Amino acid sequence: MARKIKLSTVSLLHYYKLVLRSVLFAVVLVSYIGGRIKGERFTFEQTEKYPVLFAVIWVGFAVEMLLRFFPSKVESPGCQKQFKRNYISVENSTVPRGTWQRTFICAAVWTVLNSVVGALYFTGIIDQGILVLISLAYAVCDMICILFFCPFQTWFLKNKCCGSCRIYNWDFAMMFTPFLFIPHMYTWSLLGIALLLLAVWEITYRAHPERFYECTNEGLSCTNCTEKLCHHKTQLRHFIKKNKDTLILKGNTVIEKAKKKLK
Repeated sequence: MARKIKLSTVSLLHYYKLVLRSVLFAVVLVSYIGGRIKGERFTFEQTEKYPVLFAVIWVGFAVEMLLRFFPSKVESPGCQKQFKRNYISVENSTVPRGTWQRTFICAAVWTVLNSVVGALYFTGIIDQGILVLISLAYAVCDMICILFFCPFQTWFLKNKCCGSCRIYNWDFAMMFTPFLFIPHMYTWSLLGIALLLLAVWEITYRAHPERFYECTNEGLSCTNCTEKLCHHKTQLRHFIKKNKDTLILKGNTVIEKAKKKLK
């Protein structure tokens, strides 16, 4: 019998965030669709129509970001490695070179993606409501990346886990990138805090790069890990590998049924 792995406090916290962010996205989506059905085109000047909703969004994310500036025992080691107290020196070790290329690729991919979003907005194809929904979708995807599958980890950074992720504290800046196109107190204040968090992260990296790599920081080793977030991704990979043929067969069946209905 396979040994059951108890969810850590950090894991439970991330599941809670996933549920909460998904609910926020769903509520805003329903509100947006309802407004469009009535012929309303969303602008952020209309936030007074939903004061509680946007207050919850602002306060929730602002508080979460502000807490990141300080050491915490319930946060992921991935965003806590910048602090001196979490650094355990590895003797006769050196910081890896040439890692900036992968970091640059991540930044470039994100810039291109959101440049397309910005172009769609300024050409009138999407409105501010869609930008808010995209930002909240990014927030949901952030938790999915941590718990289940991260394209940046798999395709670009090739890091072992979230604990050794070079861009962990980029998450809020990436999350609120669409807010760059909405000049409003709500949006730019959140983006401003996110960019400050990113700046502190990058300054710390430049000053103490040894804190960010497992080969130089023993605190990032599997032995010292208390969150066990990697288990979720491992279990998902094993499930997909074990049931690959069944999943493909079911997928093909669904496609065939859809084709017959279209005919």
